[in-house]
Amino acid sequence: MKVSGRQWITLGFTLLMLIKAWVVPLMYLDYELRKEYIIANLCVNRDNPIVVCEGRCYLAQKVVDAKKQEERQAEQTCMANLLFQVMDTGRPFVFQSPERFEMPLKVTFAFRSHFIPRAAAADIFHPPLT
Repeated sequence: MKVSGRQWITLGFTLLMLIKAWVVPLMYLDYELRKEYIIANLCVNRDNPIVVCEGRCYLAQKVVDAKKQEERQAEQTCMANLLFQVMDTGRPFVFQSPERFEMPLKVTFAFRSHFIPRAAAADIFHPPLT
């Protein structure tokens, strides 16, 4: 049976998602497997014989760090999703000036000669002559 590249990629992404989902349980498993080493070398309270935490302080710190990193990554992913939703990355934006905003080439003036007869209403209703 031949396995195509697409199936390898799918398998790889599936494994990555499983590893991400199993980070905290794997930390607990690591703690249980290396408990003596953690108590002797990595425990914060190893020099204080009165406090008996048996390395749980180290485990708690690792879990808190993992959750903080997951929250930061989720926040960055959320921000990236918002930015990509707002931006249309499908086609490049090119600004082109529409033709209706361009200046007309022909300039006209409204000039009326005083020698052309006007309507009677225009003779009556006009600003005062000084």
